[in-house]
Amino acid sequence: MSRVVFNSTIGLAGIIDVATPMGLPEHNEDFGQTLGYWGMQTGPYLVLPLLGPSNVRDGLGLIPDAMVDPVGEVDHIRTRNTLYGVRIIDSRAQLLAAESLLNGDKYSAIRDAYLQRREFLVNDGEVSADFDDDEF
Repeated sequence: MSRVVFNSTIGLAGIIDVATPMGLPEHNEDFGQTLGYWGMQTGPYLVLPLLGPSNVRDGLGLIPDAMVDPVGEVDHIRTRNTLYGVRIIDSRAQLLAAESLLNGDKYSAIRDAYLQRREFLVNDGEVSADFDDDEF
């Protein structure tokens, strides 16, 4: 909340990011992560059209995320849809380089990478070692 207050007042309505130099950390969280933090299980793995990999928990989390997304408040329909389209294209373009690194079964590799990353984000970067010392 303090980032919003400082950036919207001192930062000229959010045009300038003054919170980062002040030492206020940025938290990129979504509602799916919040549900995971509070103990909701992931559920089955899904691939949503245009949105990509997900699971039931994160799919449900998209609903409150969409409700607070400022793009949804744009009244001009063509502009709003263009913004959504650019977001989807940008997300896909960012993943093209990573996809070229995949060998073998791409579906399984993408599924495992997605589920591991989401678990990492839900636990705020803390990972548990699921292996024994004799595995090395």
